[in-house]
This record gives sequence, C-alpha cells and structure tokens, in this order.
Amino acid sequence: MEALAAELLRRSLLDARALERARGVATETGRRLDAVLVQLGIVGERALAETLAAVSGLPLATTADYPTLPVLPDRLRPAFLRAARALPLRCDDDEVLLAVADPLDDFTTRAVAAASGRRVSRMVAVPVELEAALATLFPAEEATAGDDLTAEPIGAEEAERLRDMASEAPVIRIVNQVITRAVEAQASDIHIEPFEDRLRVRYRFDGLLHEAETPPARLSAAIVSRIKIMARLDIAERRLPQDGRMRLAIRGHDVDFRVATVPSLWGETVVLRVLDRSAVAFDYARLGLAAPVVARLTAALEQPNGVLLVTGPTGSGKTTTLYTALLALNAMTRKIITVEDPIEFHLAGINQIQVRPQIGLTFATLLRSILRLDPDIIMIGEIRDTETGQIAVQAALTGHFVLSTLHTNSAAATITRLRDMGIEDYLLTSVLRGVLAQRLVRRLCTACRQATDVPPEIEARYGIAARTEGKPHLWHAVGCPRCNNTGYRGRLAIAEFLVPDAETTRLILARADEGEIEAAAIAAGMRGMFEAGLDAATAGETTIEEVYRSIRAEG
Repeated sequence: MEALAAELLRRSLLDARALERARGVATETGRRLDAVLVQLGIVGERALAETLAAVSGLPLATTADYPTLPVLPDRLRPAFLRAARALPLRCDDDEVLLAVADPLDDFTTRAVAAASGRRVSRMVAVPVELEAALATLFPAEEATAGDDLTAEPIGAEEAERLRDMASEAPVIRIVNQVITRAVEAQASDIHIEPFEDRLRVRYRFDGLLHEAETPPARLSAAIVSRIKIMARLDIAERRLPQDGRMRLAIRGHDVDFRVATVPSLWGETVVLRVLDRSAVAFDYARLGLAAPVVARLTAALEQPNGVLLVTGPTGSGKTTTLYTALLALNAMTRKIITVEDPIEFHLAGINQIQVRPQIGLTFATLLRSILRLDPDIIMIGEIRDTETGQIAVQAALTGHFVLSTLHTNSAAATITRLRDMGIEDYLLTSVLRGVLAQRLVRRLCTACRQATDVPPEIEARYGIAARTEGKPHLWHAVGCPRCNNTGYRGRLAIAEFLVPDAETTRLILARADEGEIEAAAIAAGMRGMFEAGLDAATAGETTIEEVYRSIRAEG
C-alpha cells in the first residue's frame, strides 16, 4: 500500500492531507487503503486502476480486451468471477489471460490456475468496465429495459427486489463511476435516459450534451433505483415525477446534487444537476461580466431600496449572478432573506427559504410572511405571476431592496413584461434600479484556439477592425485533450445593463415599446448584448458562432 500511496502522490491524484484522512478511516474500519480512497471519492476508480497497473508492472485492460463470449465457462462459474472481481479474457493450451480489479489479490490467480490447469497472466481492470463485461457475459434475471415500468404501481415485494438489485456491487460501482466522472469533467448535469434497447447516459458540458459510456440496458431499473435510494426518493413510485437532493464526497470535498425523475415509455428518466460549489465562481470577473456592466451593477446595488432584475432564458446564469451580488451585499449589519425554487447553493450567513407549492408555500405567500421579519434585502428566485410582482414592488416602496429574475430576451423587454403582468408604469419607474440581461457563451480553450482572418462580409457588417489593434482577426475552436476535444472550456457571461434615466422613465410613462426604450438606453450609454458578444469574440474569449447561437441576433 505504501508504494501505491507514493505513486498516487507523485501523480498528484491526492495530497498528503487527503492521504492521512484516508489512512485514519482505513485504520478505524479495517478496510484497505485503496478501497477507502475510492469510497471517500478522493481517487476515481479509473485513476486508481491506472496507478495500480503502474505499481504492479501489469498492463491495463481496455474495453476492447473483453471477450464477446465467456472464456472457460465450464471451469469458472459466474458467481466465483463476480465475487473475485475477475474475468478471463482469452486462453490457449498453456495460459489464461485474466483481468483482475485487485492485482494485489494472489488467491484469485492461484484459484484460476488450479481450476484451468494453466498458468495465469494478468491485466488490471477498471472495476466499472469489468462489472459491465460480467453483466453482459453472464446476464441475471433482472428487469429489462423493454418492460413498461410505469404502467402499474409495484408492490412491497417488487420494491424490495429493486432495492436488493440497487444494492449490488456492480450497480453501485456503475452509479458511482457515472457521478464521479461527471464531477471530474466539470459537467453541470447528468442525464440518464432508458430506451428500448439501451440506457443512454449524457453529460452536459458548457451548455451542450455529450454522450458518455453506456451501462448495460438490463441494469436500467437497478441504476435508477440506486439513484432514487441515494436521493431518498420512493423507489416503489414509478408513475409520478419526484424531486430530491443528495450530497456525496467526490475527490475529498462535498458535492450536492439535485435529482429529478420523470416516468417515460421505457422506464424513468433521471437528471442530476451537479451543484459543485468548488467549480462555481461567485466573482464578477470570473463570470466574465465586462467591467462597465459590473460598475453599473455595483452602483445599483448600493441603492438603499428598489428592485434590481436579472433576465435571460433558462440556463443563462441568472441565479449565479444573483448569488454573487448577495455575497457582495452580505454583512453583519444587513438581514438578507431569499425565497427560492429550488435552493441551488447554500450561502453562509443568508436566510434561504425553499418554496413548497404542494403545501401552499408559494413565492407570494412567503413574501407576505418574510416582510414581517424585518429584512433589509430580499431575493426572489423568479417573478412568475402578477401577485409576486406586485408584492415585490410594494416591498421596494416600503424601504426594502429586492433582487429577482425574469425570463425575457433583453433588458428593455423586461419593462413591457412587467407592464403585461399588471404593474403600473408609475410604480415601475419609482422602484426599478436596473435590469441586467445576460447570456452564457462557451469560452474558447486557450490551449488550442486558432486565429483566422475576418471574412470581408463580416468586417463590412460589424466593423471588426475597429474593435482590434493591428490586423483584424477572429478565433475559432480546434479541440485538444484539455477541453475534451470540444474546443471550448468553461463559459462566460455577456450582458447588457439598463439603468433607468430621465428619458427612459419618460418613455416608460408614455407606454413606449421595448424598441424605443432600448434605443434610448443605448443612447444613454448602455452597450447592447450583441455588441458585448462581438467584443468577447474579437478578444479571443469566444467565437462569433457562439455569440450567434446564444443571442440569435439578426441584422
């Protein structure tokens, strides 16, 4: 174990502090150090297998090495192979090539040699790949993906069988591997989708979905049940949507997951939202907001009362921006209360309340109650209806500062949206301190991005030369190992910030449309979102294609 620990340290797969923590747990539980490292989420199974292979001097088995038919089925029983976590890959008259998850276990090697009458050479297996191969070669009688799992409720006996399946080592390993890989790759979501002939797993990186390794379709029900058990959901209920949360230790730190299940034709579809605080930047600069936008936002937040709104479509980073603003405002002298659905991250020192519509705990009812708690600042997860909007305005008029979100395409469109919700123009002009509209675009990977000449039609249309020093150029994505061959790594926000001035106030009271309001705001100094996107593209932070995709600008 000391050689393994030294190699893990050399490869920077863990640090001394994590190693000592794992050693303490191993001493207390009597388990081996490598098993504890995986259980605590400090080292992933694949990384551990690669390190074990290096330490033992054995080759690492790949998925291509596994056989399509059982090897020596008359000599080696499936139950033994599963218990030993081993699988013969091929054999001839003299030798058996054996994949083993634990190369330090000599008993399995001796047992296979005795049973086969041949000498044994070994390869180190990645446990999840080994378990998948065993499941494929030796299928057990389990629920198949083709069963209509949502037609009828299941009884206590069937629920217990599902619980037993979900507690088996292969299922636990597959689920842990899927989750660990997502966190290590900094995915924002994990999608698990059963179909007639397969179980599809996809990760969302930087806003786009990418397919991952596919577990055996036969294990669909067991994998979904395992996730539901971890999230404390009812595994016997497969006809209704369910929502839950769970917290796991991944690579030595805690990661929260929001779990949602929905019944579909071939079983339950599951989506896990990865809420990794360590991978989220609550900092305006790291979010990518331009300095002039940050300056306007900061000035608006310094107002003693009023309403500040962040707008954009789902997944545009509105909540992250609001959390960043709240943390900037958080102080011992202020009481901050949030009303959210759901609570994405826990913020120290801030009172966060979860909406529960099923028991009548809505945004509107909570807002009425929390106004009696003497808050200085209120954050509303989203203004969804007229009642919530009107209460927010009244709260601002009575001396509170209110932050919230809306789903609109631009800052100016927020004015007409609030008007459509029944909020009077004179009230709106009295309380509105600013509207931040934003989108998220994928950042170019700085390790592989390439500069290109600007096409003449693009130059003529957008004046790229005026935005750059020297020869005008744009950038395009290439792809490399650092960015998973996507050409992009992370995301940044591009935004516009509307501050009501005398002219926009006059237009609002005159019930002008959003086009007139936007033109007046730009004349007063607001930089439009598409202009901000072009600035990011010419600076090499993103591509002009990303700006088009995100904003869908025309003309």
